[in-house]
Amino acid sequence: MKRVVATGTFDLLHPGHVYYLEESAKMGDELHVIVARDANVRHKPKPVVPESQRLRMVQALKPVDHALLGDRNDMFRPIEEIRPAVITIGFNQHFDEHRLHDALLRRGIECVIVRIGPFKGEEFCSSRLIVRQILARHRCQESAEEPFRSDAETGNGF
Repeated sequence: MKRVVATGTFDLLHPGHVYYLEESAKMGDELHVIVARDANVRHKPKPVVPESQRLRMVQALKPVDHALLGDRNDMFRPIEEIRPAVITIGFNQHFDEHRLHDALLRRGIECVIVRIGPFKGEEFCSSRLIVRQILARHRCQESAEEPFRSDAETGNGF
C-alpha cells in the first residue's frame, strides 16, 4: 500500500484545496491528510475556522482516505506513524523541500517530497483572497446597512 501524506491548514475550503488533495491522491493508494492545529499556525494569520471543524470538512472530501489533526508539539510524529512513501506540499506552503527531506531522514523516514503546483481557473482559490473579498463587501455594505446581527439576536432562528 503506497501511502501519501498531504498537510495544510485548510481554512475556508476552496477549489485550490480540492485540487491539492486530488493531485496528492493520484500519487498513491491511500491519502492521509494532516490538518494543522490552531496553536501551530504561526506563518500566517490564525485560522478563522476552528481546527475541529476544519478536520471535519477535510474528512468529508472525496479524495481523502484518512484525516487527523497534527501533533501539538512534534510535526513529524504523525508522519512517523503513517510511514508514507510520498509527502506532498502545496505550491505556497513555506516548507523547503531539501530541509524537510533531511529532517525526515534524521528521523528514519525515507520518502519522496513533491510540491503540487497552483490551481488555475477559479477566482476564489485562496483563503486569503476569500477573506479580503468578504472584508471588502462587508465594509461597503456596513455604511449602507445596519451592522450584522446573528439570528439569535434578531429572533429569526429556529
